[in-house]
Parts: sequence; structure tokens; C-alpha cells
Amino acid sequence: MSALITLDSVSAATPDGRGLFKNLTLSIGAERIGLVGRNGVGKSTLLAILAGTRLPSAGVVSHAGSVGYLDQSPDLTSDDRLIALLGAVEAWDRLARIEAGQGDAIDFADADWTLPARLDEVLAEVGLEGFDPVRPASCLSGGQAMRAALARQLLAAPDVLLLDEPTNNLDAEARDLVARILSRWRGGAVVVSHDRTLLRGMDRIVELSSLGARSYGGGYELYAQRRAEETAAATRDLDEAERESRRVARDIQQARERKACRDAAGQRFADKGSAPRILLGAMARRAEQSAGRANLLAQRLAGEAADRKAQAEARVERISALAFDLPGTHLPAGKPVLAFEDVSFAWPDGQKVVQDMSFRIIGPERLAVCGSNGAGKTTLIRLATGALQPTAGTVRRGVPAAMLDQRASLLDDGQTVLENFRRLNPGASVNDAHAALARFLIRNAAAQQQAATLSGGERLRAALACVLCAEPPPQFLILDEPTNHLDLASLEAVEAALSEYDGALLVVSHDGAFLEAIGVERRVMPGARGSGTWLTT
Repeated sequence: MSALITLDSVSAATPDGRGLFKNLTLSIGAERIGLVGRNGVGKSTLLAILAGTRLPSAGVVSHAGSVGYLDQSPDLTSDDRLIALLGAVEAWDRLARIEAGQGDAIDFADADWTLPARLDEVLAEVGLEGFDPVRPASCLSGGQAMRAALARQLLAAPDVLLLDEPTNNLDAEARDLVARILSRWRGGAVVVSHDRTLLRGMDRIVELSSLGARSYGGGYELYAQRRAEETAAATRDLDEAERESRRVARDIQQARERKACRDAAGQRFADKGSAPRILLGAMARRAEQSAGRANLLAQRLAGEAADRKAQAEARVERISALAFDLPGTHLPAGKPVLAFEDVSFAWPDGQKVVQDMSFRIIGPERLAVCGSNGAGKTTLIRLATGALQPTAGTVRRGVPAAMLDQRASLLDDGQTVLENFRRLNPGASVNDAHAALARFLIRNAAAQQQAATLSGGERLRAALACVLCAEPPPQFLILDEPTNHLDLASLEAVEAALSEYDGALLVVSHDGAFLEAIGVERRVMPGARGSGTWLTT
């Protein structure tokens, strides 16, 4: 397979000079690559370097084909027409002039007669079939605008497609659409994502870390299996190297102690004054030579042990484990937590969002709020918290609740993590705050970090610490798209913690794998049915 993009000894750093990765060598052909790694390791920077919108700090990037790039925050409002989002204004207007009888010779020479058919094809492929290319872009919802941005890339048909978190903020239907498009893509594709369903369809996974890039053939499951095996093997090697280093140090110390004993015995012999001076001199010279050889041997053995340990450490990222436990809430199994009784909600303009919805959460049940973008999930959550009042029906709340949105907006970006904790828990002392934050792996200097500088995983852990270490902890946790800004390692840690949480959960999420991992028992879809709820198997 010939390479479409080649990276040779490429390095990158942040604008303030912090190194991200170095000496990265990678070839990308007509294949689908899932690019994974911890937040902050440089995945988006690497995509920008591949796209040519950013230069590496060192190394060479070679292109043998065209590149299409869809970043995390594409400009979706650059013009008042859909055709502008599709990147085909000039070609479309040229055909329009010809059709209106106003085209000139240049228009006829440069006309792309295939454009209307290709537009119809790509719009249908992204679920915008029948949309008029000249309709106002302002009429598009956020999800539709993202589909249009994806259609722009399909219309351009680049040799390599670069996508940065393409399923973030998309509903389940749109996520499936992205997966289907990539499954049919015959060029090269590099996709930064933590969406495990999307990663399952990749030809290989490339993991970016502080140690460089490592490639794993196959999709997510094979990557996870091999990654776990390699991590276990590397950890065993490191343990063995550390034991060997301690053994060498112990042997060297014992040898020094034995030499000290011999030296002391020799000194006592010399102090008796019975030996000839020439013999004492010879004994001293032999002792010095022996000490010199012993020191050289000790240095060599210690150096070899240190090298083996360093090589083993190089295979294991020295990052604290992300596993953490949530405090117990002791929610009784039969305790009423939340009840919607024939609840409806309409905005002042009469638009109905929720209608005749009834469901209950009893005890430590887990319920997911699902539905397409704009279906009313956020409205339902705000009704559950009391931020909105129903226009009909009754919402009953039986236990203390805590709400976390996807950006953990309860955190003040201008404050440190410690200051946020004490603001939200005014009765906590500094020591209490440090102890609570440490439980969520926010220790020492990390507690003094500004909230604005936290990664997605760090921010969620800080927010969880602030709300769940309250006294008493809330027995009902409401989460709005908690996985959108988490890397795979943080996502798995949050899943493990929430699966052990003994309170009730109400979760808005389009991530089916996440909902399964945390043990969601029921799903509710606002506005879809009168009851609004049904059991899942």
C-alpha cells in the first residue's frame, strides 16, 4: 500500500514550548486509522500537521494526495447559504449563471456539469436529502450543520480524510451515519475519537503517547486486548528491573561492608607492630588495588541495572492510575427518587417539547434519556432538577440530587480546583478539601490548578469531587453527556466508578457502550410516546 502522507521524525510542541511528541515516524495509506491517546498528548495538533495547517517543530511531512480536514469546531456560519457550507459556491453560481442565460465563455469552459448530481448524492449520504443548496444556513440545526460540514468533505473527495472527534455532540442516528460513511470510504482516513463504536470499524488503531506512536492492527477490541497485554508485560519487566536494581545495590553494599571488615582487621594487625614495614606496604597496595577494582565493578553493575530499569520505565508511562471510587450514598432500595406524573412542557410560543410523560426512579435505579438532537432531552433534565416547571402534570423529587453538564459548568474557571471545592462546600476545611480531592486523584499541586486549564477528564473528576464529597453526598446524580470530552482512559475510569455508585443515575448520552458499561436499566425518550419510558434488554 503506497503512502498518501508520510511523517519522518516529526516533533511538535505547544505555543508555550511544552513538548507534545517527538521523532514521530508514520505512514498513512488508503486505510482507516483511529487515532487515540490521553487528552493533551497532541492528537488534534497531529491532525493539523497532517492537514498542513500547522507546521511541526521538527521533522518532515510529505503528501502524495489531497487532504480534507474537519476539525472539532468547524466554521458553520461562513455564509447565508447551505452551498457555502458545502464549499461549492463558485461552481454552483457558475452553473446558475449558465442556466439563467448569463454565462460567458469562461463559465462554459470551467463548468462542473456533474455538481448537481454529486450534491444530491452527498446530501443524501449525510441525511440531508432534498435540502435546497441555496436555503439559508441559519435554518439548519446544529446537527444538520455538522452533517453539511461532513458533506463538504465528501463532495471534495480528498485522498485522505481527517476527522477530529466527528461524533461529539451528535445523536445516535448521526453517529451511526458517520460510521456508515467511514465504512464505505475507500481513501485514507485518520479519525481522532473516543467513540468505541466508531473505532471498531477502523483498519488499525494508532495510539499517541509521550513515548511516541504505536500502531495496532484491527479495530478497538483487538487494540484494547493487545494494549492490556503489553501494559501487563511492561509492568512485569519494570518490576523485575526494579528488583534487580535493588539486588545489585544490596550486593554492592554487602561487598563494601565485607571490605570494611577486612580493612579493619588489617588495621588491627598493623597496629600490633609485629609485621615488617615492607609487608604492611604491600598489603596496603593490594587493598587499594582491590578497592579500585571493586569500585569499578560496582559502578558497572549499578550502571547496567540502572540502564535496564530505565529501558523498562520507558515502556510504561509514569502516569497515576485514573481509577477512583465514589463515596457511598446508602440510598435505600425502595426510596422514591424522581417521579414524572403526566408531565408536559411547552415554551411560551406554544411549542410542545414534553407531553404526557410518566415514569419513576425508585432506589438506586439507572435511567438514560435518549433521543435525537433537539428532541427535548435537556428540557427533561431541567424539569428533573427543578430549573423548569412543567406546564402540566407534576414532578416529584424524593432525595438530594446533583447535576453535572458536559462541561461541568458548576466549576468557576477563574478559581483553582481547591477554591471551587470550598466555594461549593463552604463547611469544608482546607485539609478536608485536599482529602476529598485526593480521593479523585487530584493531589497536592494539582488542587492549585486553575479550573480553566483542566482537561475533560480532570474537569469531570474535579466536579464529581465537589458534588459527591458534600456532607451528606447526593443520592441522585444527573449527568448530561458526561463522555463528550473524555479520552479513552478517563472514560473507562469514569465508567468503572459509576458502575459501583450506589445512588440513582439519570444520564443523557448517545454513547451506547457507556450506558451499557454503567448498567443502565431503562431508557426514556421525551416526546416520543405518552408514557415516555420503556424497558431495555
